[in-house]
Amino acid sequence: MRPALLLAAMFGFGPPGPATPPGERESKPTNSVIVVVGAAGTPEYGKQFSEWADHWKSAAKKGEAEFTAIGLTPTKSGMTDRDQLARLLKAEKSVDNNSALWIVLIGHGTFDSRSAKFNLRGPDVTASDLQSWLSDSVRPTAIINCASASGPFLNKLAAPNRVVITATKSGYEQNFARFGKYISEAIANPEADLDKDEQTSLLEAYLLASRRTKEFYTTDGRLETEHALMDDNGDGKGTRADWFRGVRPTRKPAGGDEVDGYRAHQLHLVRSDRERRLSAEVRRRRDDLELSVIRLRDRKAEMEDTAYYTQLETLLIQIAELYEQSEKPAADVAATVKD
Repeated sequence: MRPALLLAAMFGFGPPGPATPPGERESKPTNSVIVVVGAAGTPEYGKQFSEWADHWKSAAKKGEAEFTAIGLTPTKSGMTDRDQLARLLKAEKSVDNNSALWIVLIGHGTFDSRSAKFNLRGPDVTASDLQSWLSDSVRPTAIINCASASGPFLNKLAAPNRVVITATKSGYEQNFARFGKYISEAIANPEADLDKDEQTSLLEAYLLASRRTKEFYTTDGRLETEHALMDDNGDGKGTRADWFRGVRPTRKPAGGDEVDGYRAHQLHLVRSDRERRLSAEVRRRRDDLELSVIRLRDRKAEMEDTAYYTQLETLLIQIAELYEQSEKPAADVAATVKD
């Protein structure tokens, strides 16, 4: 075991080495990005929503992801935007389970004290609709609802292996939400890369977007009418951005629940060159091991030092070995992972 690799694993840096030749880059599976632009209501909002969707399209292109937009072109005969979304999500279930599905909702939302809706041209889509359409999906999934009154979507859609972000903390924050602008700008922005690993995670984009949203209201002298939430541990409670310092949470939920943010920090729409050198299966194993390291660190105060460091060393060595294997020919790596 080379010491440099073990240190790389310990501190979260990718494997060293020259850039991968273009022919050896991972080609499949790829992320899928679905951007749904809702009913604008006015031309002013329509222009803004279109610009935000363009930012996601640009990021998807940089990340070599499959991009689909709903709501920007005339509807097909007999098919509403809601129908298109339902059909598309059904088709996405058959895609390789190692690739991530990104669903971005840009527009307005409503809440009537019972049900939250995202406003589409034609019939709206509810949180319950999305819950049903995604119920048996096992793909890593990110759902980002940028609309007003989007808070109830978080509780409804929270599930294992899923990141849910909403522009508001409840259905009662019903004013126009600006969070969607800032996260669309942050998702591929190097300025959001807090841990300097040459890529922006969904967590980092969420943190930057939340900060810039708050700055907008402060600078404009307005009362802040939106407070974004993120859930990635499946408990449906969500976590505010002000719980983090850098990418590390500084507070813990009551009752001993797992902190949000760990899985969101493993999702990247635009991956670094180092990350692209890893196959999807190796990346999945690495992510699982990293989560085990983080959870072990969270339990450090409850453990004897010897037991803690023994378990930590075992996990870090496994991560370092995965990185070391990534420098080998793809066939050798696949055989090692399979074993």
